[in-house]
Amino acid sequence: MVETETRLLLLRHGEVASHRGDVPVTDAGLDHAERTGKALGTDAPGALTVLYGGTRRTRETAEALIRGIDDAARVEGPHDSFALRNPDMYLAGTRVNMVSSAAALAEQVPGMTEEEVQENTWWTSFFTSADRIGWWLSQQQPPGESAADLARRILRFAESLADHGPTQGRVVIGVTHSPLLRAVLLDATGADPGEPGYVTGIDVRVAPAGRMQISPYHPLGL
Repeated sequence: MVETETRLLLLRHGEVASHRGDVPVTDAGLDHAERTGKALGTDAPGALTVLYGGTRRTRETAEALIRGIDDAARVEGPHDSFALRNPDMYLAGTRVNMVSSAAALAEQVPGMTEEEVQENTWWTSFFTSADRIGWWLSQQQPPGESAADLARRILRFAESLADHGPTQGRVVIGVTHSPLLRAVLLDATGADPGEPGYVTGIDVRVAPAGRMQISPYHPLGL
């Protein structure tokens, strides 16, 4: 049997109104995701596996992509994929998600107040940065995963898709978050590409021997 390459298309979730907690995708964002799904269905005509990164916005985007593909017989999923989650960050012994304010962060930690969060110099620097994710990318010792840590997680996950099993030789669509996309491209190119557009991302091609080719991916050609 001739083994073929396995392809992982990592896409940012659809448009959201804010990043204050796990908010839904906007109506415009869902429409954009459906149109992107139609383009994906043409670009990848074979069997597809659709995964999402643990949040409402990634799940809703994944569901909209599948509606756009409009061929349920060749789509497996969507399935929640632990590997596609946001960076593992910690505060007071609790895993927290990157959010846009001290109040939203305090809501994730039992018993913590907004004022206590504001006393934490790392997190207050994060909140006040004009590009919060870009600032995190530059940190060597964040309270959790660094950009290098996150890139290693995702590349090991991508390599595993080519193992003998249900994803080998398939196209896998993974809906995730901008920190992950930026970390992988920074690792691959040495430069931060900046904030990706909604429902755009990275094309990771895994050869049977394990070699990977990584490039930006814009399904609608924008």
